Amino acid sequence: MSIEKLDLQSPDLVNENFEKLANLFPNCVTEGENGKAIDFDLLKQELSHQVIEGNRERYRLEWPGKREAIVTANLPTTKTLRPVREDSVDFDNTENLYIEGDNLEVLKLLQESYLGKIKMIYIDPPYNTGNDFVYKDNFSKDAQEELLESGQKDEYNQRLVANPETAGRYHSDWLSMMYPRLKLARNLLTDDGVIFISIDDNEVHNLRKICDDIFGDIQFESQIIPIVNPGGRDYKQVAITNEYVLLYSKSDELVLNEMPKEVDFKFYDSKGGYILRELRNRNPKFHSGNRPNLFYPFFIDPNNKQDGYCTVSLEKDSKHTVEAKPYNSKGKESVWRWGKEKAFKAIVSGNHDKSQILAKQKSDGNWNIYEKNRRSTTKVKSVWSETEMRTENGTRLIRELFDATPFDHPKSIDLIKRCVLIGTNEGDLILDFFSGSATTAHAVMQLNAEDGGNRKHIQVQLPEAIEENSEAYKAGYTNICELGKERIRRAAKKIKEETGADIDYGFRVYRLDSSNMQDVYYKPQDYDQSQLDLFADNVKPDRTADDLLAQVMLDWGLPLSLKIETEEVLSKKVFKVAENSLYACFDKGIDEDFTKAIAKDKPLRIVFKDSSFKNDTAKTNVKQLLKQLSPETEMKVI
Repeated sequence: MSIEKLDLQSPDLVNENFEKLANLFPNCVTEGENGKAIDFDLLKQELSHQVIEGNRERYRLEWPGKREAIVTANLPTTKTLRPVREDSVDFDNTENLYIEGDNLEVLKLLQESYLGKIKMIYIDPPYNTGNDFVYKDNFSKDAQEELLESGQKDEYNQRLVANPETAGRYHSDWLSMMYPRLKLARNLLTDDGVIFISIDDNEVHNLRKICDDIFGDIQFESQIIPIVNPGGRDYKQVAITNEYVLLYSKSDELVLNEMPKEVDFKFYDSKGGYILRELRNRNPKFHSGNRPNLFYPFFIDPNNKQDGYCTVSLEKDSKHTVEAKPYNSKGKESVWRWGKEKAFKAIVSGNHDKSQILAKQKSDGNWNIYEKNRRSTTKVKSVWSETEMRTENGTRLIRELFDATPFDHPKSIDLIKRCVLIGTNEGDLILDFFSGSATTAHAVMQLNAEDGGNRKHIQVQLPEAIEENSEAYKAGYTNICELGKERIRRAAKKIKEETGADIDYGFRVYRLDSSNMQDVYYKPQDYDQSQLDLFADNVKPDRTADDLLAQVMLDWGLPLSLKIETEEVLSKKVFKVAENSLYACFDKGIDEDFTKAIAKDKPLRIVFKDSSFKNDTAKTNVKQLLKQLSPETEMKVI
C-alpha cells in the first residue's frame, strides 16, 4: 500500500484562484507577458449590469456592441413560460419539451432548472447570408417600442430585423445576437457536455472566435465538414459544396462516442477479441500542468511477457520495476487518456488474460502502454461526405411527411443523428434552441427507435411569421412553431408505424409570456409587510393554476419535464410534482386542517398564493404547523 507524500509547501493560492475564475468566466482568460492571465476589465463587466468602459490593449476578440452583449446575457428576465396543453402530445407522461419564444429569454428561464443537465446542444442558427434575420435584443425599450423599432407588429411580438450585407454593423450585429445565447447555453451543459453548431463560410471564422471566448480555445474539439450540396452553390468563383459543424466541449471530461466499423481482431482473451490502442493522449495541448489527474506512472514487469506484451501495475514492487510515464516519441510530456481510478479497475496484476492494460517495449528501449479495445468502432472523421448528409435528403423527408416542402433547406436528419450518436448516450438530454423545422426532435426519436435509447429533447423556437405567399401559409400554418410541432407529430406517427418502437413520442408545449404577477415581478423576500399588503391577489386575472405551477417550478429550479399529478384534498386542488418533490395549491382558504392533511406526505417543498390565507396570522399558523408536522418541508408563497 502506497503512502502519499506530504507536499511540504503551502498551496499556490494565486494559481488556485486563477483556475476558479477561469472555470467561472473562461471568456475573461487572455494572454499576458507571462502566459495566461485574467482580463480584469472584462471581469468587471461580467459583474456589472452597466457597460464598463475599458481601453487597454490585449489579445481578444472585439466588436462594437460586445460589452452590451455581455450585459444582455447577464440581465435577469421578468418573463415566464405557460403550458399549452392543447398543442401538446401526451403532456402528462412525456419528458420532451417544445418551447415557443425568443430563445434568449427562454435560455435565461432555464438557467436554474437545467443548469449542468444538458448533455448535448445542437443549433443551426441564422448564417448571416445577408438574406436572413438576426434577433434584435434591446432591453432599454418597452415591448411596444421594440415592435415599432423592428417593424414587426404581429401578435407574436417578434424581435427580428433584416441584416443585409450593406448594414454598417453587419458582422457586429450577428456577433451580438449569438454571444449572449451561447454564453447562457454553456451554463446548461453537463461537465462532459458538447455543443454542435452548424454554420457556413459567412461567419464560421467569427463563430470560432466567440466560441473560443466563451468556452475557451482549449475546448475546441473539431470543425467538421459535411458535404451537403455536392453539385455546389455559386459563390464568387468557387462552387461551395460544404458547410461546417463546430464542436466545443464544456470541459475536458467530454468523451465522444466512436462510429461503428467492421474489425478483424488480432488478439483474443477469455472475454473475446480486441485490438491494442495506445493509452497516451495525443492532444499536444495536454500536460501535467493542465491535466494533473491524467499524469501518473505505470510500473511494468519486463519478465512477464506474452507475445511481446508485459503486465503492468500502478504500484512499484519486486516484479513491476520499470516505470513508464506519458511522454511522446520526442520526449515531450503528455498525459494518459484514463484517470488513475479507471486504470486501477482495468488492471489485474500479473495476469495477461484478465488485465485490460498491457505494455510493450519499443525499439528505442522506451515503453508504450496499451488498452485492450474491444469496440468495433472508430473515431468520427472530420469530413462527412456520405450521401445521407445532403440537404436534398432533408427536403425529401419533409416532402414525404407533408406532401409539400413547407421548410426551406431543412437539415438532413442523418447529419443530426450522427451528432446525437457521437455526443450522447442512452437517457441523455439534448437541446436545440434554434429548432426551426424540428429536425433535431425527429432525429432523437428516430435514433431512440433504432437503438432503444431514452434520450430526451428540448426544442426552442421563436414563432416567426410565415410569408403569406408560401405553401405552408396556404396550408393553414401562420408561424414556424406550428410547422415544427406538426412535423414532430407526423414524424412520431411515421416512426411508430415503421418500427413499432416503444419510445417517448410526445412533447409538452410551453409558450413564453409576461410574468404571471401583476405589474411587477417580485419575490416575497424582496418586500416588507407594508408593501405586500398593497398587492392582495397579485396574480393576473387571465392566469391559471397551471401557469403558476410552471413559474414556481422554474423559480425553484425544477425541470419542466417532471411528472405532474393532481389530487383533491379537502375540496382543494393540489398539484404533486415528481411525487413529493413539490406540492402546490393556489386555492383560497388554506387553514390548519388542510395543512395537517398534506403534511402526512412529507413533501420536500410546498407553495401557496399569498392571497390563499385569510390573513397574516393564518399564514404564520400554517407555517408553524407545517414546521412541526413535516420539518423537512420548505414552504414558500407567491
